[in-house]
Amino acid sequence: MAKFVFSMESILQIKFKLEDQAKAEYAVQMAALQKEQERLEQLVERKNDLQEQLHRQINGVLELLRIRQLEDGVENIKYNINLQKVKVLNQRKKVERAQEKLNEAMKERKTYEKLKEKAFEEFKKEINAEEQKEINELVSFRYGREAEKEG
Repeated sequence: MAKFVFSMESILQIKFKLEDQAKAEYAVQMAALQKEQERLEQLVERKNDLQEQLHRQINGVLELLRIRQLEDGVENIKYNINLQKVKVLNQRKKVERAQEKLNEAMKERKTYEKLKEKAFEEFKKEINAEEQKEINELVSFRYGREAEKEG
């Protein structure tokens, strides 16, 4: 029996590899996003802590130098939070691009898998047609021999 050979098998294998690479890139970008979000959360916690200290300082014994330091610290943290928000936003965009690449790689791989399935179905039809032809030839041959014996 003939062996099925998909003419675009090498392309399909490349598509699998490209999809794997896109998955890896997506994972890297997601990890980086998580890291940036954690950094943002740390900055927000630090800001809240400084604001709490500032509030206590204002309500307690007035030490103007310490109050000024805490106010400056809060403003500095707010600035850093805004910078970190931009980093998180940029990283989200990178994640989205990686997701798009992954989706495209998966779509291309699926397209080639469908082509392979169609080619295999066609191959099976051809094999069945050849087998049917051989059966018909055998039947015709037997019928012809029986007709010769009778005549």
